[in-house]
Amino acid sequence: MLHKTKGIVIGYIPYRETSIIVKLYTEKFGIQSYIENGVRTAKGKNKIALFQPMTLLDLVVYHHDKKDLHRISEIKCNTPLLTIPYDIRKSSVAIFLNEVLNKTLKERIDNESLFFFLYHAILTLDAQEKGIDTFHLTFLAKYSYHLGFAPQNSNEIETQFNEFDIHIPVEQETKKYLNLLFKSDFSDQILVNKAFRNHLLDVMLAFYRIHQEEFGELKSLQVLRQLIN
Repeated sequence: MLHKTKGIVIGYIPYRETSIIVKLYTEKFGIQSYIENGVRTAKGKNKIALFQPMTLLDLVVYHHDKKDLHRISEIKCNTPLLTIPYDIRKSSVAIFLNEVLNKTLKERIDNESLFFFLYHAILTLDAQEKGIDTFHLTFLAKYSYHLGFAPQNSNEIETQFNEFDIHIPVEQETKKYLNLLFKSDFSDQILVNKAFRNHLLDVMLAFYRIHQEEFGELKSLQVLRQLIN
């Protein structure tokens, strides 16, 4: 059966000689995989640009609840990203966020609130001129609400670190800025130096690992630390 839905590209892998299997987070069906034939050919080289991570799509898809792999009937870009592909700082943030999403988006059901949070976050990163240095921190804080494990306050993070024997200090200054992050919006500027920003990121990632069993290490982290300065 055909359905119209919006989608966010999470990534793709090659399939056979000319095809790909693309992972999309969709408005109507959550995380889903689709096979797209012929895009790794000379004729399909323009179409594969639609499947770059974080691309925002309008789709008509074939969907069956009992299948793991679906097909796309129609596809077009909803809103072209104007700065993320060309701004090295924004690109590093986007690659990091994409890896976080790849590890945490599991549900294959509609979640309109989460979908439009992610949609808005991508558009905001693309349009934003200030606050790029802490965008990833604000994203992690806000995203945790949608995943269902946001803390009531920073004291709860410290308590969980003690419970799970995580040796990352959560001192008063850290607590102050964590509380700001969990209350902030993407447009808010949180001014901290590089070392403290990296410390806050370490705290946030350790907190995610408590609640996401397969979260593990992030390959994009080193590049993010180098470029966000």
